[in-house]
Amino acid sequence: MKPNYSSNRLTRKISLPVLALLATGALACPVLADDAPQFRGPNRDGIYKEKGLLQSWGAGGPKLLWKSPRRGEGHATPSVANGRVYGMGLRDNQEIVWAVDVKTGDEVWSTPIAPGISLDAGQGGYGSRSTPTVVGKKLYTLGVGGELVCLNVADGKLLWHKNLVKDFGGSIPTWGYCESPLVDGEKVIIAPGGENTIIALNRNTGDTLWTTRVPEKDRAHYSSAIATEVDGVRQYVEFLGGGLIGVSAKDGKFLWRYNTPANGTANCAAPIAIENLIFAASGYGTGGGLAQLASNGGGISAKQIYFTKEMQNHHGGMVVVGDYLYGFNGGTLTCLEFKTGKVMWTDRSVGKGSVTFADGRLYVRSERGPIALVEATPKGYVEAGRFDQPDRSNQPSWPYIVVSNGKMYVRDMNNLLCYDVK
Repeated sequence: MKPNYSSNRLTRKISLPVLALLATGALACPVLADDAPQFRGPNRDGIYKEKGLLQSWGAGGPKLLWKSPRRGEGHATPSVANGRVYGMGLRDNQEIVWAVDVKTGDEVWSTPIAPGISLDAGQGGYGSRSTPTVVGKKLYTLGVGGELVCLNVADGKLLWHKNLVKDFGGSIPTWGYCESPLVDGEKVIIAPGGENTIIALNRNTGDTLWTTRVPEKDRAHYSSAIATEVDGVRQYVEFLGGGLIGVSAKDGKFLWRYNTPANGTANCAAPIAIENLIFAASGYGTGGGLAQLASNGGGISAKQIYFTKEMQNHHGGMVVVGDYLYGFNGGTLTCLEFKTGKVMWTDRSVGKGSVTFADGRLYVRSERGPIALVEATPKGYVEAGRFDQPDRSNQPSWPYIVVSNGKMYVRDMNNLLCYDVK
């Protein structure tokens, strides 16, 4: 189904106090040191840098500070920047982008970007999947139907928009576009899939800088791009329908591909780049593989170091802390030695879910709701607290936990919860 998008639907709602502040020029958006302005944190790797966080939780978990309702249906992980939490959701059959105050959870503004579209409700319901990326005074995000928008962070005003289907010939994946835009310098990187497999747009105007058609014309899947550099060549890495691919950041030139970690159903987890090494994994009986990237006759080669069935990571992501990788192998939390694939330990923990890291601890969230705090150590599974999220929806808990400025943010469909973890 290709939705019909029209610019007259792109109206926004701003709270009256914010309108007053805008009118007087008194609205301040301070940048805080431990903001989380994009998917999976400051560096898109699931690692949050702040220190001084709680090292254990008592019964019932950390203190709940506020709950913000009506965030809309969907599994979009929020981002945090400039004193606000940003996210997406399906509300009143409109896909919206919203901003709430970090201190209270009160909505500051909301902007509809597209009408809702039909997805496979049997796989997590309807609604948005993309995490907004905040850079300076602008926000970038992607709707499930392929509507890529740039908004003003102060009031949600639409600055420009493109549609990956209409403008670039993309094809909506079975469960919608899920990618969280990568902003690198003046470029926005996104994968429509197909003829224009990956594109780079000017982040200020939306103008096309380059497009890349990879040889296999892979369809877009459900992962998000990362940037890395190998032997002085900056590149963007995408986990697409047929495999992991790298393209030149300068002009989009296709550089390499690594297919082994891919499956034909859903490649979801973002790849991880450490120096010249790249790791990717997927579920559906597949597994994870580590490849070494190197210059090769003017191009880049990807040589597999190992492949393991012990990291069949569906959509909960993985983190690398020191020399070790942590993530869910199906429903089992697993620690691998990153460079060898050696299994250090396994534990059922909270069951299949997602992993985030901050201040020596893994924040582990089950898709069924429970949340645990676990020591990030290769010596064994050590749990430092656990609680059941209140007000659970009837859908899987797929959004990742976000840790920012001493707060833990938990998204569950219509509800956003904020906890004190300092």
